[in-house]
Amino acid sequence: MIIDFHNHYFPPQYIDAIRKGPSRFRVTEDGEGNPVLHSPGDYNVAVPGHRDLAFRKEVLANHGVDIQVLSFTAPGTSIEEPSRAVELAALVNDSLAEARGPHFSCLGTLPMNDPAGALAEMQRAVEELGMGGFMFFSNASGIPLADARFEPLYAYADSKELVIFIHPTYPLGVEAMEHYMLMPLVGFTFDTTLAAAHLVFAGVPERYPRIRWVLAHLGGAIPYLAERLDRGYDAFERCRINLTRKPSEYLREFYYDTVNFDLEALKMALNFAGSSKLLAGSDYPHMIGSLPRMVETIHSLGLSKGEREAVLGLNTASLLGL
Repeated sequence: MIIDFHNHYFPPQYIDAIRKGPSRFRVTEDGEGNPVLHSPGDYNVAVPGHRDLAFRKEVLANHGVDIQVLSFTAPGTSIEEPSRAVELAALVNDSLAEARGPHFSCLGTLPMNDPAGALAEMQRAVEELGMGGFMFFSNASGIPLADARFEPLYAYADSKELVIFIHPTYPLGVEAMEHYMLMPLVGFTFDTTLAAAHLVFAGVPERYPRIRWVLAHLGGAIPYLAERLDRGYDAFERCRINLTRKPSEYLREFYYDTVNFDLEALKMALNFAGSSKLLAGSDYPHMIGSLPRMVETIHSLGLSKGEREAVLGLNTASLLGL
């Protein structure tokens, strides 16, 4: 069984809503009639795979992928005014819940620029829609995820043993990344790295041990920098205030999706976290994603049959109860 943990979906109802406005997105169309969603330093071309689930099913069948865990994508609804963000997050979550079936599971989205609204939507999505996890963007409109205003979200997530998938969004200092697509190529991965390190040093995984954390894009630079974080823990008292263990010990308990198709990078993450913590991911249908490379690189890792089956699907199935 192959389960794609990391991929993205734009519900048609959401695209219609931001077209009508109000929205901070500017929506145009490309030469093939696909909606193009423009935001500062980035854009998304909503190709049929983004918005047509029947089309998606055919693509999955052609590539031998059994299930996708649908999630929204950056910058989410938090680009909007808070009240509008709450409204659109509910619309997206309702659409994701409706999409569930034999081929699709989902992770919810939250209006993080309204912390009270985000908590209410999390509770609604869990208790009314039956969601078991959420995508959190790597910062909340410039506010670190470790900020105290999000503590009620983590307390609730811990009580329900939810999955929290940290996916990058606009990094701080985006003005320096508006050329050459440096925001998605460089800024995204390092914002994920920053978010994960900050959460660990702030003691959020220490206080809420039942949350299951997943990092996008192979954790950004986390496997590469974990030793440096441990040296900080040893050297600086302030890095030990909230922790009872070294940062790498928490980070090895996180999950890492395989959306980095460099074989050596995958091997490093494998050595860091182990095959039980890797989740197959494609970033489909973004232009930078690939279903065939997701499968090919996992098959090229030299894993045992059991380890390969775990990475390709069984880890995600266990994590989300599929």
